[in-house]
This record gives sequence, structure tokens and C-alpha cells, in this order.
Amino acid sequence: MADLLVKLYDLPDSAPVYERVAKAGVRIFRPMTPNRDKVLNWIEQRFGIGWANETAAAFAHTPVSCFIAVDEATKEILGFAAYDCTAPDFFGPTGVDESARKKGIGGALLLHCLEALREEGYGYAIIGSAGPKDYYHKVCGAEIIPDSTPGIYKDLI
Repeated sequence: MADLLVKLYDLPDSAPVYERVAKAGVRIFRPMTPNRDKVLNWIEQRFGIGWANETAAAFAHTPVSCFIAVDEATKEILGFAAYDCTAPDFFGPTGVDESARKKGIGGALLLHCLEALREEGYGYAIIGSAGPKDYYHKVCGAEIIPDSTPGIYKDLI
């Protein structure tokens, strides 16, 4: 899968996305390091050990380079998104529990990470080995980087 490039200086207005998620009773925030194992176990159970391992790097950063979505009523994790894990300036991995999809959570997590990258001084972000290219284009204007397959993940075993 190809990598995508996002212009961080030209991100869409995130307020409507954040409002939609908040109205659904979902809070998005950076988890504290004491929540590391709970978050990584949640990721591993739903998306596999590879994504959990990749996200573990986010907890070595200050601030943590990961955001989670939590149901305000139940305090259950609904989704996550990380950046600066496998390589600096890379977004991902990210995932939303099947039961919580189609509520704007994935887009809100994506925009939180992209805004964090922008605040950290980056002009562009890379979405490595992106799956739903049309989705990323719609949410944040991501464009395919030509000749970027297999990208940095070529040596996965």
C-alpha cells in the first residue's frame, strides 16, 4: 500500500468533527503512561501485536504521541491513534472498535494527531502504508506519494 502526504498547514476545521464526537459522549485525550498496558492490550486484542508494538513507542515520548477515544459513561476505550512511532512525522497506527465506527471517532483521532504534529513544527505528515486512501483524502486532504510502496515497512517479518 502506498504512503500518503498531508499538508499540515492546510488542515480542515476540526471543530465540527470534535463536536459530533463529544455529543456522542466520547472523550478524546492523550493517555497517561500508567495507562500504557491497558491501551496496548486493548490494541493487541482488536488489531494485533504489530500495532500494539508500534504504538508502544508513543508512550516513550513526552508528551505521549497517542490519543485515545473513551466512552464517557462506561470509561471503555473505543479507539486510538498514534504518531511518531515507527518513524518521525508518520501518522499511525490507528483503529476504532467495530462497535463504535461511523460516529466520527476515527476522523477526530486522526485530526488530533495531525494537529499535534503541526504544533510540534511539522509542515507535512506521512500516513504510512495507508489502507482507506479515499477516507484519508476526504478527512484531511491526504494525497498518494508516488512510488512509496512498500515504504518504510518493507522489512517487516
